[in-house]
Amino acid sequence: MSEKSNSRRSFLKKSAAALVGATVFPSIIPASAMGKNGFVAPSNRIEMALVGSGGMGRGNMKNALRNKAVELVALCDVDKKQIERSQKLIIESRGKSEAREYEDFRQLLDNEKLDAAILALPDHWHSIIACNVANKGIHIYGEKPLARTISEGRAIVDSVNANNIIWQTGSWQRSIKNFRTAVNLVRNGVIGEVTHVEVGLPDGRKPIGTPAIQSPPEGVNWDMWLGPAPKVPFRGVMHFNWRWIMDYSGGQLTDWAGHHVDIAHWGLGYDNKSPIEVEGKGVYPIEGIYNVPVEYDFTCKYDTGVNMRVANASAYSNRRGKGTDAKNKRGGMGTVWYGEKGWIHVDRSGLWASSQDILDTPESLIKEPVYFSGNHMENFIDCVKSSKETITPAHVAHNSISVGLLGEIAMLTNQKLLWDGNTERFTNSEQANRLLSRPFRSPWQLPQ
Repeated sequence: MSEKSNSRRSFLKKSAAALVGATVFPSIIPASAMGKNGFVAPSNRIEMALVGSGGMGRGNMKNALRNKAVELVALCDVDKKQIERSQKLIIESRGKSEAREYEDFRQLLDNEKLDAAILALPDHWHSIIACNVANKGIHIYGEKPLARTISEGRAIVDSVNANNIIWQTGSWQRSIKNFRTAVNLVRNGVIGEVTHVEVGLPDGRKPIGTPAIQSPPEGVNWDMWLGPAPKVPFRGVMHFNWRWIMDYSGGQLTDWAGHHVDIAHWGLGYDNKSPIEVEGKGVYPIEGIYNVPVEYDFTCKYDTGVNMRVANASAYSNRRGKGTDAKNKRGGMGTVWYGEKGWIHVDRSGLWASSQDILDTPESLIKEPVYFSGNHMENFIDCVKSSKETITPAHVAHNSISVGLLGEIAMLTNQKLLWDGNTERFTNSEQANRLLSRPFRSPWQLPQ
């Protein structure tokens, strides 16, 4: 690491230490650290790179650029058009861009001295790139799901811990008021002891058959895009729609488990607790290149006796409007905790409960409020300055997405599986254990 980088990091930590005392660290560096006209002096900036310049990456970068301490110094993507779009966004935000461009993340890591990086990549790339970045001592804002497999997620957690870096997962619902309010109500016993939870995620995408082989778009390095995944010809499926192919993702299940299962765990206080049993059924396409489940429904059991059902939203629709079930009233998406005194249902469109009294609970009764973050990217930047743990660190993201990955394995094997969260192994199925990892295409591998 360069002397300049060490000096900058030391300054950031000392500045934050002087500000300790508030529940959330200020996201604005004191005026004494500023240069003329309010700009942050070069030695005190957070030099950041964006790896994966697609829509999600650019959205995260735009949020980061709102903080004047952040300087975007490098962009990396296998698609030149995505880099062009990111450069345009930097110019719109800052008036100019001096971000250097890379196609290969390894060259970026060899050439740049970074404080932080935003990673927004297809799931099959998460572990290799995240571990390499972490091994450089670079703080990471990484997209959910944490990894494509449980063993890859464990590798990321171990790399983050070994290198003592700050990690923020893009599970931004934890920084939104209605989710935080719901979790505070559940965690503080307003609905009594929780007996079971329902998590509704989006329905799967319909199959599209097998498109014809075609040439990759100009400016796209298709072999690098595939990376550790099997080598296949280009069939027009790349940005966004890679989610429907198991070599790259687990579909809506693994995309959204990092959101709504994450909130379910947060409400239960299970950020470090795994299920002990999982079983379920999935409906998979019978032809075509899309092969993730179009329907999925599985149940996890915890050693506390709590059961969590995770299903695509339509799985709840045939009962909608009947009885007092929260999802019958509000639809299938989001998280519902059922307790002895009622239920609470939260999703991105709102917050509901079995009675208005639950929602009207005075703040004075919330004796143990959860970690507060009012802005997910700012929480990351503040924690880079202070060395405080973020609201969604790597180990939490790993625990949350593991539920989705366990459900995927249970559906693929069609077995009731027994899980040991300490060893992260199934105790009753070697077939299932083989699905905890996947082979990487040569020469790609996790760093040692």
